[in-house]
Amino acid sequence: MEEAEYESVLCVKPDVHVYRIPPRATNRGYRAAEWQLDQPSWSGRLRITAKGQTAYIKLEDRTSGELFAQAPVDQFPGTAVESVTDSSRYFVIRIEDGNGRRAFIGIGFGDRGDAFDFNVALQDHFKWVKQQCEFAKQAQGPDQGPRLDLSFKEGQTITLNIASMKKKEGAAGTPRARPTSTGGLSLLPPPPGAKTAALAPLSGEHLSVGGSVVQPAVSPSSGGATVSWPQPKPATTATADIWGDFAKSTGSTSSQTQPGAGWVQF
Repeated sequence: MEEAEYESVLCVKPDVHVYRIPPRATNRGYRAAEWQLDQPSWSGRLRITAKGQTAYIKLEDRTSGELFAQAPVDQFPGTAVESVTDSSRYFVIRIEDGNGRRAFIGIGFGDRGDAFDFNVALQDHFKWVKQQCEFAKQAQGPDQGPRLDLSFKEGQTITLNIASMKKKEGAAGTPRARPTSTGGLSLLPPPPGAKTAALAPLSGEHLSVGGSVVQPAVSPSSGGATVSWPQPKPATTATADIWGDFAKSTGSTSSQTQPGAGWVQF
C-alpha cells in the first residue's frame, strides 16, 4: 500500500491584494501599471501549501480562513505563476475551481520582502521535486549510466621492473654509515674550527716516556682524577750512546771557545 500524501505549508503571508487584470494584448508580458493598484478587488491572507509534487497558492480570509481562490502550480516558472515586467511585488496567477474553470488574476504585496519569500518558497519546492525525480530514475535504472571498464583486453599485458623497485627502496631506506674509531667506539667528527681536546689515559694505563714506564700523578683530593704528568727523566746510557758523537762534538766546541793562553783579554 502506497504511503498517503500529506499537505505541508511552505509559506504564509498575512497581507495580499487581488486585482482584476485586463487581457494581455501582446506577448511582452503583464504590466502592473495597467492595473488599478489603488482599488484592489479583494484583500486577505496568502498561504502556499504542497501536496506531493504540486504546490497550491491559496487566498483565504484573514479572520475565518475561508478559501477565496486557489491556484494549483505544477511547474515554476510557468503559466500558473508569472511575474510582471515592471515590478517585483506583483504577480499573475491562474486560479481554478473544482469544475475545471480557470481565470487569471493579479496579486500584489505591500512589502518587497513578502514578494521575495513568495518567490523563493516556490523555487525551493520545485528544486526538491526535481531531486526526487532524479533519485527515482537512479533507483529504477542504476545500470543505465556509462561504466568505466578497467579490465584487461585480450592479449594486453603489463611489465613490472622489480629490480629497479628494490634499488629505490634500498636507497631510500639505507641509513648513512658513521665513521668508527679503533676500539669499536663510534665517534662523530669534530665540528669545523673546534680544537681537539687531548684524551687522558684511562685508569690503570701507563705512559712510556724516554724509554721508562711511568704512571700519572694523582692528587689525593681530586677523587682519583689526573692532575699533571711527570717530567721525562734524563737520558739513560742507551740513549747517551745514540747521541754520543753529537755530545762529544758539542763538548769539544765549547772547550775551544774558552780563552787560551795566546789570547789577550780586555
